[in-house]
Formats: sequence, structure tokens, C-alpha cells
Amino acid sequence: MPITLYHVSWCPDCDVVRQKLADLQVDYEPILVPDIRPLRKIVHEVSGQYYVPVLKAGDRVLTETEDILDYLDKTYGQERIADS
Repeated sequence: MPITLYHVSWCPDCDVVRQKLADLQVDYEPILVPDIRPLRKIVHEVSGQYYVPVLKAGDRVLTETEDILDYLDKTYGQERIADS
């Protein structure tokens, strides 16, 4: 399933999500969006709001950092354990 992460470079929550993706060795497409919220049209089209991080995994769209981390742990953390 393709995963896309919408983020900005200076966002601490975005950093946490990117680190989790790296730790779990999950391939994803990073989309760097404008710093100014009203210019984040693509984020709004995907999620209905302008805040980041936003993770799109297939049809699922997650907009809260804790929800994103939980989803990644449950979906990919277990997968990595099972592969070991």
C-alpha cells in the first residue's frame, strides 16, 4: 500500500513521524508542503485541514501525530516482528 507523508521541514511532530517511518523501515513518499498554512492546498485536499503531519496510507488519512504513530506501530511494527 503506498504511503505519503505531508510535512514541513521544521515541524517537531513531522520529525517524530519521519523517524518512526525510518525506524520501521517503511517506504513512503515525502511531500514537503509550504510553511504557510493557507498555502497547503494539497494537505487540505487530502485531509480537510491545513495542519501537518498528515499521513495517507491507501484510503486512510491520519492527521494527528499520536494516531499516525499508533497506526505505524500496529501496522508495520507487528509486521517487522513477524518477519524476524
